[in-house]
Amino acid sequence: MSETGAALAHHFDDLEQQHDAATLGMWVFLATEVMFFGGLFTGYTVYRWQYPRDFAEASRHLDTTVGALNTAVLLASSLTMALAVHAAQTSRRRALVGFLAATILLGSVFLGVKAYEYHDKYAHHLVPGLDFTYEPGAAREFQIFFLFYFFMTGMHALHMVIGIGLLGVISYLAWRGRFGAEYYNPVEVTGLYWHFVDIIWIFLFPLLYLIGAHL
Repeated sequence: MSETGAALAHHFDDLEQQHDAATLGMWVFLATEVMFFGGLFTGYTVYRWQYPRDFAEASRHLDTTVGALNTAVLLASSLTMALAVHAAQTSRRRALVGFLAATILLGSVFLGVKAYEYHDKYAHHLVPGLDFTYEPGAAREFQIFFLFYFFMTGMHALHMVIGIGLLGVISYLAWRGRFGAEYYNPVEVTGLYWHFVDIIWIFLFPLLYLIGAHL
């Protein structure tokens, strides 16, 4: 059986139809993710509007340098992911595997930095529900901010873990020579997912880390 035949699922007429269906499916899935994170952003905005000074003050306990570092790491991972897709489209297997590995490494660095941040908040008693300690009189508002911080960044980190798992599978298949100019759709749709996760962080960084910068 040819490579085209091996890549083509039985319920599609040709690879073009399969490509269009897979791409559409990913965009539909990402639309549901936009609604999910949009709900979180809306809830955050409502409470941010109610407690502007308390949220800004709580935000100052986040390390903007660390947040900026993670932003740069994710932007670099978007670049390596885009280069991986291009390598697949041009049948450069070694480059494809290398760029996918670089993306996995950068994603892992992001998660490592985030784990460091979580530990720091735990050490300073800033985890809601776990001996939360803050200035008297505003603990409720500060806990609301950190609830949003941990839930929003935690859901983002979960999406990162899923993305790294997907990239691991794609990397193995790429190493086996499954992708090339004729068939690269799994690399492309995984790239769409990865770019979406990166974009979510681009919104989270200013919303959580920068609102208290000029307080």
